[in-house]
Amino acid sequence: MPDLNLLILFVAATLFVVALVALLVWAFKTFFGRPSTSSFMRARDKRLGVVETASMEGRRKLVLLRRDEVEHLVIIGGPVDIVVETGIRGRPHLQPPHEDVIIAKTADRPAADFSKS
Repeated sequence: MPDLNLLILFVAATLFVVALVALLVWAFKTFFGRPSTSSFMRARDKRLGVVETASMEGRRKLVLLRRDEVEHLVIIGGPVDIVVETGIRGRPHLQPPHEDVIIAKTADRPAADFSKS
């Protein structure tokens, strides 16, 4: 029968080696891997996106796509994809206010007098 201390030492050493390999793989991917799409897209504004989708009969979908400030309405999912409408002006991005926002202060109201009935 093998020594119990030797068996525990073997299991601990195996777990240590597996954890070390996992750490090295993570570090290699983080520092030397190609940049992910999300970090690449953070550097600039996204120009293309799906604004809204709606299901139609069967597998067809009505999709509103946005490119820059222009939206396009297409039907996809069938044997032929169809452009329904193009050149729709998209919603403008929210702009910051031009001036400081002023919150008006109102005068205090007198307390209600319930003694008069």
